[in-house]
This record gives sequence, C-alpha cells and structure tokens, in this order.
Amino acid sequence: MSIHVQQPRTNDLVGNRILIGGTAGGAFEAAFGFRVHDGHDEVTGFFTAGDGAGGHGQFQVTANVSGAAFTLDRVTVEVFHTSPEDGAELDKQVVQVVLGPRVLPGYRAYLEHVVAPGDTLWALSTRYYGAGNLFHRLVAANPGTVTDPNAIKPGDLIRVPRT
Repeated sequence: MSIHVQQPRTNDLVGNRILIGGTAGGAFEAAFGFRVHDGHDEVTGFFTAGDGAGGHGQFQVTANVSGAAFTLDRVTVEVFHTSPEDGAELDKQVVQVVLGPRVLPGYRAYLEHVVAPGDTLWALSTRYYGAGNLFHRLVAANPGTVTDPNAIKPGDLIRVPRT
C-alpha cells in the first residue's frame, strides 16, 4: 500500500480550492481520505484510487476550503487510507501549504519577483502593495525562501500574492 502526493508540494501558495493529486493504491476497496486543517478547523473528503485489489492509480480531488474558519495562514493537507480493522489512518502523507486568502484577503494568484541587489521586503511591499508595513504578507507567502525578513538576497525568488 502506498500514497504519493505530488500536488500540492510543501510551502505551495494555494487558494480556497486546493487541488490534491498523486498516485495511490493497495487500500481496502480503493478508498482514501483527505483532510485539510489548521489545528482549529478542518475540511475532509474521500476518493478512490487503484482497483481495491492491490493496484495503484492516479487521483485528483479538489478540497474547497472557502467555508472553513481557518485562523492560520499555514494549513496541513493529509492523505491517508483507513484500516478496516480498527479505523486507524494508515500511510498518511502530510504536506504543509500556505493559504493565500489568509495572507491577502481576496487572493487569486501570485507574481514572481527575483530579488535584485538593494531590494528589501519593505521596498517590495511598498512597490506591490503601496505600503512598506505590509511586508509581513511577503514573509508569510514565502516560508521556504524568507527565513529572516532582514536577509533576502539577490537571486531569491519571492512570491507576491495578488488579488
């Protein structure tokens, strides 16, 4: 039995409709579950993949989280199958993503900005949002790149959430 989540990837910037895809198989009756949560609220669902007799197949499902009462900008996507014997969640795959609408209300997409010499998050925030003090949006949207808000460097690729 195995599950391989290929989408989303760790630290992806996602919208209210999160596409979850990959390959899975070997589960009882080819049944799998997913959960998207922030520790306070969750969205769950189920899908089938494989043939229920050990075969593996592709899956793609959309988790609509627009109605969730998430309070954090980082959410966790989990994919698993459930043991028919005791209900345990098996072969769970876990991916942390950034929820764009929590970073920027009305989020729809992001631009990519390659940091040039002299760029600062304050200056980028002023350029893209009209106010330097909104740089926290850039920090939140780039957890894999911006580990220290005072230390971006030329060549870094910064995602700029847009409405």
